Amino acid sequence: MVGGALLAPWLHALAQTAAGKLAWMAPLARHPFPRIVNRAALFLALAGLWPLLRSLRVRSRSEIGLSNPAGHWLEMLGGLALGFGTLAAVALLAAGCGVRRLEPDLAGSSLLRHVANAGLAAVCVSLIEEVLFRGALFGTLRRGVGVPAGLAISSLIYAAAHFLAPVKWSAEVHWWSGLAVLGGMLSGFTELKTMLPGFLNLAVAGVILGVAYQRSGALYLSLGLHAGWVFWLKSYRFVTRQQPGAEAWLWGTDKLIDGWLAFGALALALGVLLWWRGISSPPLGERIKVRRR
Repeated sequence: MVGGALLAPWLHALAQTAAGKLAWMAPLARHPFPRIVNRAALFLALAGLWPLLRSLRVRSRSEIGLSNPAGHWLEMLGGLALGFGTLAAVALLAAGCGVRRLEPDLAGSSLLRHVANAGLAAVCVSLIEEVLFRGALFGTLRRGVGVPAGLAISSLIYAAAHFLAPVKWSAEVHWWSGLAVLGGMLSGFTELKTMLPGFLNLAVAGVILGVAYQRSGALYLSLGLHAGWVFWLKSYRFVTRQQPGAEAWLWGTDKLIDGWLAFGALALALGVLLWWRGISSPPLGERIKVRRR
């Protein structure tokens, strides 16, 4: 995050310079500076993934959970259904109780465009974050400190990386501006109302994804779960509108995952996953080998 904050002003200056010479760079130059800080941090995390895996002597994709997907399609679809259903239940319950209003005038073309964009985001975000947080981070930690501690630490890091407050920036960009933006992003950690249940929900989501990876022996179950969640996180504000007087601490805001109702849905999803994949049982691949023996 600090590296991204220091890199962002240089990327911002490069985009401004390039926009003056290349017309297709103009949209990039108009991106808000806080978004550039966020993207720069993600870029550095992905760039550091390769040397990290090399230092851990990871030789193949299967060692970070990306084994041959041929035998994992049902797991991925099951995870997608569980993830999609988890947050869909929250959205439908909020709409049914009058807390959110369904948008009745969604045009067919705009709806199809949104579904395509949200679906693409779900695939890309889930793949990048599962490889980074589960395949690399959790996979590394469980080797050194064991599965329970590795699951707890990786889930807290995952939650912290997503628990960043939105920041508006209208001032001139200097070399230190990224650090100022980063300080604003971290301001949510100082407020109990935003920490609970928002941060707690993200940590529980990290635990669910980690358990899915640990119990299935590959990333495909967690990929499905994550993709289902991302789709609804991208769609909630598009298909519904919050009604006046709604209690945000219970129902959440437009973010969907920052209310106690979402915590209940995630806790239920964790229970379903533990029942489905029993946390004390060996991964699926090992069970198959035992049966064959």
